[in-house]
Amino acid sequence: MRNLLLISSSRVHGTEFLEHCREAIAEHLQGCQSLLFIPYALKEHQQYADLVASALAPLGISVNSIHASTDPVASVQQAEAIFIGGGNTFRLLKTIYDLQLREALRDAVQGRGTPYMGSSAGTNMACPTIRTSNDMPIVEPPSFEALNFIPFQINPHFLDADPKSTHKGETREQRIAEFHEENNTPVLGLREGSWLKINNEQCTLHGETGAKLFHPNTSPSELHSGDHSNLV
Repeated sequence: MRNLLLISSSRVHGTEFLEHCREAIAEHLQGCQSLLFIPYALKEHQQYADLVASALAPLGISVNSIHASTDPVASVQQAEAIFIGGGNTFRLLKTIYDLQLREALRDAVQGRGTPYMGSSAGTNMACPTIRTSNDMPIVEPPSFEALNFIPFQINPHFLDADPKSTHKGETREQRIAEFHEENNTPVLGLREGSWLKINNEQCTLHGETGAKLFHPNTSPSELHSGDHSNLV
């Protein structure tokens, strides 16, 4: 049982927080009156929770932030829906391990079909590992194993190489190729402004910017809004 909304980024240039995908969120959370927010990717938890609450208020969704709970595991078990926000992926995963939330999250989302929404680092959490995160490892989690809701990796905020750029560092595509030197798992480069909707075995890409799918030793393929994928 999977009911996932995996967003590349909470912010898109020219729009407010979560504004670009608000209709998708409303559809995803249809029937839910409340949502459990997990803010651990950022340091200021209450400020982050307030931002999410403000963004979801027009949808009639009340936001309960897990950082205010005296029993985080029970909060996950009782949640109508779960949203893990963006920020630093390493800090987020370490906190999930520290609070022993990994199995509770897996039981809720995989076992009971609790609607799950992730953005950026929260989208990384849905993958088998965090090895395709863009973030700096500012802390050290006990493992790179994430929540494994999907059998492929995502690279959020995917950027295509600019042929006019004078920057000589690795492009995002080169980093993914390096990942595939050591790993066989497919990687979806999810551009800002795009998101995935996954219902059980059906995976559909949405948004205006599309995505790029990478497999080892194969030229990447371009995906567009409305495309269905057999990745799940």
